[in-house]
Formats: sequence, structure tokens, C-alpha cells
Amino acid sequence: MLKPRIIVSLLLDGQGLVKTKKFKDARYIGDPINAVKIFNEKEVDELCIFDISASTKNYEPNYKLINSIASQSRMPICYGGGIKNADQAQKILNLGVEKVAISSAIFSEPNIIQSIAGNIGSQSVVAVLDVKKNIFGNYNIYINNGKKYIEQDLFSLLKNLEKRGVGEIIINNIDLDGTGKGYDIKLVEKVSENLSIPLTILGGAGSLEDIKKLFNNFEIIGAAAGSLFVFKGKYQAVLINYPEKTIKKTLYANTR
Repeated sequence: MLKPRIIVSLLLDGQGLVKTKKFKDARYIGDPINAVKIFNEKEVDELCIFDISASTKNYEPNYKLINSIASQSRMPICYGGGIKNADQAQKILNLGVEKVAISSAIFSEPNIIQSIAGNIGSQSVVAVLDVKKNIFGNYNIYINNGKKYIEQDLFSLLKNLEKRGVGEIIINNIDLDGTGKGYDIKLVEKVSENLSIPLTILGGAGSLEDIKKLFNNFEIIGAAAGSLFVFKGKYQAVLINYPEKTIKKTLYANTR
């Protein structure tokens, strides 16, 4: 049986880690290898690493860095950024990564999901959808770090991705990225109704209470956060943190 997960989301830009706010103003927060070593000690459920420059600059995945991260990690890793075909996905999994995340290539390479899923299995294929609410209250899809609008209906796309072989969906709310205002509960409700595969929500977590609320109210598999686990305090000093085992148990206590 699948269990809920508290997931750390990290952004790679070149060789370093950064954190954004509403997909802008990237702030350098440190070395990825050092971060992985610290999160190892904290026994993180899962680590998502997204290379935010690979797709926008048309780079290949940085296999050398991915290998260094995977070789140091004692937690499951999902990697996304620059993946355009099944061979690249297989190469990344061969380095010790558990799952690959696809975003921009969903739209530029129509058969990529079927191709990768057929090669490595649906359980290792994650679709990442970055969304933003429009003036009518509907959710628009964006790629290339929120710079390019995709004219597709979010909920029709979710069903289509599931049919094509995606094993998990990550919904990332651009409006809430780095704000700490809490997850978009209405969005979670709508997405949950349209999916029968695992769902992870990213964007907005400002406290462990936000994660607890998510687990208490939805059949959520993953509650992901970035700022919550790399910043501390009013002035957002860089300090890697993660809930201890006893605290995690209280967050999981009332999951459905």
C-alpha cells in the first residue's frame, strides 16, 4: 500500500541550488552534494531535484552531477530537467535515480511518455505540471519556468497523461511558489477528482500544519516543499531542516 510522503524539492541552476519565489528572483542556497548529505541524516522520505536551466537553455541533463548526487543519496530521488527521450531517462535511472520527471517535453515530444514508460515502467515516470490561476479562476499550464503558456485544459490533460502511462503527477502552483501561504486546497480538490494515480502537491507550504492539513483532508501521496526545508525564521536564513520521526508520525496520524 502506498503511504503519504513528505518530499523535499530542490532546484538546480548550473552546479548550485537556488530557491525562487513565484518562479522569479532565484536565490543561491548552497551546494547540492552538501544538501543531500544533510538530508540523508534527517531521513527524508524522498528528494525531488529539478534542473531549472536544462530545458530553458536546451541542455542535456548533467549526468556527472546527477551521478554525484545519486551516489551520495540514501533516499529515493526523482530528477527532472532536460529529459527529451527514453534513452536519457534510462541513463539517469542507471545512475541510481528512482524516477524521472517530465515537464516541457510533454508538449514538445508527443510520444515521450509512452516511450519512456514502455522502456522503464510507468512507476518511474512523473509528469510535472506548473500551473497558475487566471482572472477567471481557472488554472493555466506553463512550461519553461513559467515563461510559456500552454493552451490546454488542465483536467483533460491529467486524464490524457494517465492514459499515456504516467505513474505520478506533480502539480506545482506558480502563484504560491516560495510564498509560505499554504497549499491551494481548491486546486487539490479539483485535481484529486480527476486522477486515480499518485499525486504530489508543490507550492505554498509554509509550515508543517499545511502538510498536516493536506494529509488529513485528501488521499495525497506526496506533500512537497522547498522553502520550508531550506529556510528558517523571519529573515529566511538558509538552514536545512526536516521534521523528526516523532513529528512525522503526528503528521501522518489521520491520513485517509
